[in-house]
Formats: sequence, C-alpha cells, structure tokens
Amino acid sequence: MDKNSIIGLLIIGGILIGWMFLTKPTQQELAIQQHQHDSIAQVEAMLEKAKTAISTKTNVVGTDNNVNPTVVLSDSVKASLQKQAYGDFVDASTGENKIITLENDVMKLFISAKGGRIASVELKNYKTFDGKPLILFDADSSTQNITFTAYSKQFSTDSLYFSPEGSSLNVTGKNSKSLSMRLYAGDKTKYIEYVYTLTGDEYMMGFHVNTVGMQGIIASKEDDLTLNWSMKTPMQEQNQQTQIAASTIYYKHIEDNVDKISESDEEKKSLEPNVKWVGFKQQFFTSVIIADSTFKETDIETATLRGSKKYVKNYSAALTIPYHHQNNESFGMRLYFGPNHFKTLKQYDLELEKQINLGWKIFGWLNRLLTIPIFNFLNGFNLNFGLIILILTVILKLLLLPIAYKTVLSSAKMRVLKPEIDELNEKFKDGDPMKKQQATMALYKQAGVNPMAGCIPVLLQMPILIALFSFFPASIELRQQSFLWATDLSTYDSVYNFGFAVPWYGDHVSLFALLMTASTLLYTWSNSQLMGTSNQMPGMQWMMYLMPILFLGFLNNYSAGLSWYYFLANMITFGQTWVMQKFVIDSEALHAKIQENKKKPVKTSKFQQRLEQMTKERQQQITTKKK
Repeated sequence: MDKNSIIGLLIIGGILIGWMFLTKPTQQELAIQQHQHDSIAQVEAMLEKAKTAISTKTNVVGTDNNVNPTVVLSDSVKASLQKQAYGDFVDASTGENKIITLENDVMKLFISAKGGRIASVELKNYKTFDGKPLILFDADSSTQNITFTAYSKQFSTDSLYFSPEGSSLNVTGKNSKSLSMRLYAGDKTKYIEYVYTLTGDEYMMGFHVNTVGMQGIIASKEDDLTLNWSMKTPMQEQNQQTQIAASTIYYKHIEDNVDKISESDEEKKSLEPNVKWVGFKQQFFTSVIIADSTFKETDIETATLRGSKKYVKNYSAALTIPYHHQNNESFGMRLYFGPNHFKTLKQYDLELEKQINLGWKIFGWLNRLLTIPIFNFLNGFNLNFGLIILILTVILKLLLLPIAYKTVLSSAKMRVLKPEIDELNEKFKDGDPMKKQQATMALYKQAGVNPMAGCIPVLLQMPILIALFSFFPASIELRQQSFLWATDLSTYDSVYNFGFAVPWYGDHVSLFALLMTASTLLYTWSNSQLMGTSNQMPGMQWMMYLMPILFLGFLNNYSAGLSWYYFLANMITFGQTWVMQKFVIDSEALHAKIQENKKKPVKTSKFQQRLEQMTKERQQQITTKKK
C-alpha cells in the first residue's frame, strides 16, 4: 500500500469519527428516549395486569390494600399495544372458544376454535375398563399447533382463535364431509387453514394444512413450519404396568422398516429426514399422523408417568412441514385414531399393523400367517372368545399331531430300553463315566434309537408356543370379552383380592393361572410315569416341577386368555400322550423290533464316526494324564 492510499484511509476515518461525534444524541434526547422506553414498558405491564385481572374477574380500576393504584388504559392504547404484539393476527388474539363436533359411525372428534385443533377424540365402540367412554386424549392433556416466525416474533397457533368455515357435522357410511378452520391474518385473503375430512365408517381421516397469502407475513428467512403434537395417554385398562410395557412411539421412514423407541426407555430422539408417519401407540389403541409425502425433520420424545393414576405416558413430536413462500400452499396428511386391530391397520398398506407386537421375526410371521387367519375365521361365527380359544387350541394340536406322535414314539423306545440302560448304569456305576457313555451310545446304535429324536419335535413346537405368548396379550379382540369367571380375557382374571401386594405373586389370585400351573405339574408327573423316567435325573425332575411354580408369579398378572390356552394345550397334550401310550403304540412289538434291529449290521454315519473318534481321543488323553 502506497503513501497516498494510507493518507486517504486516514482522512476517511477522520470524517467518520467526526460524523459520529456531531450526530451523537444530547443528554436531553437520551433522557427523552429513556422516558419513552419506560413509558412503553409501564403500559405493557399495565396491559398484562389488566388481562390478568380480567381473567380472574377482579376490578382493575381503583386500589386495595395490596395493589398500587392502576391506570385505566384507553381503547386506543390497548388496540395499539395489541397491534404491536400480534401484528395482523390482532383480531385472532381474542375470541370465544367454541367447540365443533365431528362425528361418524365409529368416533367423535371435538375441534376447538382456539388453536383450531383436535381437542379430544372419543371411540364410540369401546369403553374403558371401568365402563366410561374411551377417550384417546383430551384438551387438557394434548397439544396441536404450528409455530412460525412473523414480525420478528415466534407465533404459536394454539394461542390464537380460528374461524370455522362450517358447523358441527355427522357423516355415515361411505360419505365424506369436511370442516375448515381458518386463522385469518388481517383480512380474508390471508390465512392458515386446517381442513379436517371425515368418512362415515373410517378411523382414518384427512388433514390438510393450507397457507394462503402468508408469504408476506411469515418471515422470509423461514423455510419451514413446525407442527407440534403431544398427548398424555390416559389410563384405559385394568393393569397400568401392562399398559406401560405395551406403549411407545412408533415411526416409519419412507423406504425403511417400521421402528420404535423401546417401551422401557424414556428418550428424546431426532429422526433422519423423510419420515412417513409417527404413531403414539397405547396398549390397544393408537393415534397416528401420516404425511402424504414425508416430513422433512422429526423430533420425538416419550416419558413414563409412573406416579400418575390418570395417565400412563407422555408423547410429543415436532414435525417439520416444508414452506416455500408461495401464495397458495398445501401439505396433505392423514390421521388415524382407532384400535390396534391387525386387519383394520393392514388395509391401509402403510405397515401400521407393525405397531402390534406379534413377536420377533419367525414368531411374528407365525402369528400373521397361521394364528390370525384361524382366529379371524372362527371369529366370523360369533362364538364366545373362550370357545374360540378352545377350538384354536384343538386345531393347532391337530396340526402338530404328527410331531407329537414322534415325540411319544421316541419316548416309548427309550422306555423299552430302560431296563438295559439300568443294567449299564449298574455295571459302570463305579467305573469310568466315559466307558459308560460309549456303551450307552453303542446300545442306542444297535437298537436303532436316537435319544435326541424326542427333543427335536418339542423344539419344533416351541415357536408356536412363543408366538401365542405374544398374540394373546396384543389381541384387541379379547379386550373386555368375558368367559366363565373372567370379565376380560386380555388381562388377568381375579377371583380373590388380597388388598395388599404379595412379593413375586401380586395382590390377587388368578384362577386361570392356577389351572395352567396345576395342569403343567400334572402333565410333568404323568409324563414321568408313562415314560418310565421317574427315577432318572432327580435334579432335572426337581427343576421340571419348580419351573411352573416360578412361572405362576408371572402368569398371575398376565392375559387370562393366554393362561386358558396353555391350560387347554397341556390337557390336550396329556390326553394325546395317554391315548398313544395305551392304545396306539404297542410296547411289546416295539421291543421286538428293537431286538431285531440289534441283530442287523450297524451302519455308522460320518458324523457318528467323527463323534466316536473324538470320544476315543478324549479317553486316551484321560488315560495318559492318569499315568
């Protein structure tokens, strides 16, 4: 930089400093500005005080012992301050909170003029466990608003009053009707609009957010609107802990699988862009918001309200809606308020049915492909659900009959060989355990008996047993369905209440759980007698009797329908085993066949050869160590 440039910069700097000094406000001007600032602050405080006094119906003019004399604001001052605070939304800052009812065949919605939001949803075909109307959420425990920036301030639609373009409506059958709620900004050419569309026989409804002429009001730097949605889920079922364990937030991205926050977690989570839907799932009901396209960004949070006797969990979601500052824009969505019924949710082809916990992987597929179709078919005959579970159990047992027969046959072979096994045990009781094992395996091989054959069929039945363990507690069809002494097959039955909680067991007696436990003990004992294994492995036998008793503490608080199914399954299995042992399987013929097999050359598979080689090597190692 040359000398002339430096001199020029110094001259420019001097001019700027001189200008700032000459234009500096005088002390008098500063005092006037401060006085104006204090006056505005005082007037705003007076306005806030006036609002508070009006809301509490107190006299704002005059004095009392505790309050300084108040200033009466003129209408012009109030209007000026409200205009300053609300801008073009000044007319929407006050109003009457009218409630508009939207009703169809299955639900009733209450729309609030303040915020234009859905304040409450009632499902007409369901009741709570104590017989009250089933409310998914109410006005005091839920929010629905859009936040945006205008006039350098943050606005939330739930503090402003919408104007209904229509009145309460009732729609039936396949007909559809719509209600428009508009938040006007100054005149009727500028507004934010909610459009709710209800079909007569659907739990799914349309929901559109439209903006008209708002491009000059919503801040130009703001590209998006935020739709905030939250609710506290109320107590609807008898067992709060079961509701907590079954409730959480589900969500789905446009091209990904359905995911969720774990039911046991309390978590705040920011999701990747392009979320298709978010569901606030309760035990038997759900509230889902679905974008016609996708939400740009989504934050979700869930918390458990353990100390509350009225609510179960607190859900919230912040959903980003794209906004492009056009004169007319519309963002389409749908809302589902209804039961977690598999067939109902699946018809929408949005994977909403994944909110029903039918079990992990193979267990879930068994329920979808086997249990649910059979259950739905039987339900079509309008039978009592206790009888439906009975028929379902019989059908499943018939399907598993070949596997059950192989299990009993394998056990019968082992029973026939038991005298010879006892001889080997006696022969090697003080000898080398490895030699006893080799001799036992050689006997099995000669007789053509596979000691593991009885275990494989049992393992094949386990997926169905585990699948049904998930199916019954999640089946809304069983909810509030009575059978015998049980008033609700979806939860525990209680024939006696202690009035206090017993550790491990609970505060009541579930008779279905007792029957299930007794049937398991009976089956264990009878199986031991029939199979001739009552004197073998006493430690294992003790565990077989202990496990059902330990399991009783869990089943006592679980679905009565599940205990009823397990009881039936145990009794049918007991009957099958007894019939097969007494009338189907001929023990003498089986013994003769086994003796005949002993005379035949023994065929050894490669696996058996490798197993024998490993046994011999192990025996040599033991012998070497002893020497």
